[in-house]
Amino acid sequence: MAAHRSRSSFLSLVNKGTVSFRKDCYQRGVPVHFIRTVSSTGAKKKELLPHLSSTLAGRSYTELYELSVKNSEKFWGSIAKERLTWTRPFDQVKDCDISKGRINWFLGGQLNVSVNCLDVHVASHPDKLALVWERDEPGTEVKVTYRELLETTCRLANTLKSHGIQKGDRVAIYMPVSPIAVAAMLACARIGAVHTVVFAGFSSEALAGRIQDAQCKAVITCNQGVRGGRVINLKPTVDAAVKSCPSITHVFVAQRTTNTVHMGDLDIPLEEAMAKESAECPPEPMGSEDMLFMLYTSGSTGKPKGIVHTQAGYLLYASLTHQYVFDYQPGDVFGCVADIGWVTGHSYVVYGPLCNGATTVLFESTPVYPDPGRYWETVQRLGINQFYGAPTAVRLLLKYDESFVKKYDRSSLKTLGSVGEPINHEAWDWFYNVVGDGRCPLVDTWWQTETGGVCISPRPAEEGSEIRPAMAMRPFFGIEPSLMGEKGQKIIGNDVTGALCVSQPWPGMARTIFGDHDRFVDAYFKPYPGHYFTGDGAYRSVEGYYQITGRMDDVINISGHRLGTAEIEDALDEHPEVPETAVIGISHDIKGEVPFAFVVLKETAGLDHSAVVKQLKDLVATKIAKYAVPDHFLIVKRLPKTRSGKIMRRILRKVAMEETENLGDVSTLDDPSVVKEIIDTHIQYKSQLSKKK
Repeated sequence: MAAHRSRSSFLSLVNKGTVSFRKDCYQRGVPVHFIRTVSSTGAKKKELLPHLSSTLAGRSYTELYELSVKNSEKFWGSIAKERLTWTRPFDQVKDCDISKGRINWFLGGQLNVSVNCLDVHVASHPDKLALVWERDEPGTEVKVTYRELLETTCRLANTLKSHGIQKGDRVAIYMPVSPIAVAAMLACARIGAVHTVVFAGFSSEALAGRIQDAQCKAVITCNQGVRGGRVINLKPTVDAAVKSCPSITHVFVAQRTTNTVHMGDLDIPLEEAMAKESAECPPEPMGSEDMLFMLYTSGSTGKPKGIVHTQAGYLLYASLTHQYVFDYQPGDVFGCVADIGWVTGHSYVVYGPLCNGATTVLFESTPVYPDPGRYWETVQRLGINQFYGAPTAVRLLLKYDESFVKKYDRSSLKTLGSVGEPINHEAWDWFYNVVGDGRCPLVDTWWQTETGGVCISPRPAEEGSEIRPAMAMRPFFGIEPSLMGEKGQKIIGNDVTGALCVSQPWPGMARTIFGDHDRFVDAYFKPYPGHYFTGDGAYRSVEGYYQITGRMDDVINISGHRLGTAEIEDALDEHPEVPETAVIGISHDIKGEVPFAFVVLKETAGLDHSAVVKQLKDLVATKIAKYAVPDHFLIVKRLPKTRSGKIMRRILRKVAMEETENLGDVSTLDDPSVVKEIIDTHIQYKSQLSKKK
């Protein structure tokens, strides 16, 4: 089916008026070999191509990696000067003290991220496709050029300015994957406002909590979302959230569907407001270390933390990793199917690809709508060259017949990527052999919201280097991994396991937790002084390759989304009949991990346990999101605690995983008999489940 060139209402604006620019404004300092030129993909030279910078030309991957960790100032300074467009050059590459969580890169420099993502490309190829919006219904994609995206961004930026949004103000974005959502992010960047995108599946309370913590001045949302053939109401969720958010002065509402929604005193129809604005908006010069965005991620304390990323370092790292991890070449269509509400969407749907002048796909639908062939039909129709998705989706799809893959032409694919959690061998093999026909490199990428971009991945590497199934393998430039022991010692040698840390700062890493730098230092830099602690464990193979073994703290990974168990417990504990809970993560064939809740109830006469469980499910869905609802609820009389009152979650995890033959040391328990109580209750629970099947 041919692509639809018709625009939905908010995109119809881009053809009204033109944007004016002087070509020489955006190309100062950009060398002839800038990344927008095509590299020789078939070259048999040892040097890494295309060159990272003129200073680093002619070096191999190994030489470049060694330089990046031994002389990071020379490495990153030369790349930043040539790869980014500056309004004022930086005069100091870095000022960092990792022990204090002080991270500063490219000091004294000024630039604008939206200029680097839009204006520089409009100056050279205005009609190149920037976005392909793969809408929910197959064959209804919308294509947006760089000129159109710049004009939409400028109109939206002017709309924000007209309503009092200024440099440094925080703006919440609660929208489905769409061009207007990308324009909202870039509009904030253009005027120096700080965006915090909240996944449009979060509840009103979760949204409100993030707005309150960030003290957002405005919300940008849509009337509704469309996903998997279903219409999802977004505006009522925002309405409920802003009732408890006095900092909000305006709610801008875009129209994803033609359905009407209630509009109150704070509400502004976004398209109508944008139509009144100019398609030109002068970019605000931003210091390298000014805030670009905040993104909330779960911590082990229960309170989500606003991870802060700044301008130049983040953009440089997202751009560089996008090109070299995925072997992006000019003209490629890059297909990352993540939601923009997660960091993967920020770095590899929006900022990395657009900084590199790529055509990036915005995927609105689900992997199984209208059938399990949706991804591969999209690959065929759009000619996607790099496909980047989550192991959760792969594990879901491999359950279906291979015909859902094989009937579509996937010859355009050059690189496959996995993100969000470690990928298991079965999923890796299916992804590589069935989807990629055994010919596409499959990069299992490890990184976090806090790292800004990919840190460990099989690529880049020397030409012809092996890729091990289900291993992240090699550190990216500037990343120096260390494995640490229980006593804080650095583990030397190979064929070893330990806590994964990074020994020196890199430009893409987070700068702080908004409003709580002490928490930032405590969480990431105090556990192993002089190192960034990732919270993950890892294995270093005999050859020196890295394999991620999973989380080491009370954070679980549900379908690639990190969620603190304390956050779920806080929601459950609000029930009047629940004095205490403990939530742990257990493995799941499709989702990777799911929450398992151990719940203590009050001894109320006539209490209906099944009714309470249903209420608890509703409570978690309302307070957090539906995906956070535990798969299992086990009602117990008490929890296993030490004499100091600490819950021994290790024992609960063993019970839930049915690994009770080796519980380890239980001598510190206040009453060891509680363990048998819980085991017996779990056996009864499993028996009841089997009878229902």
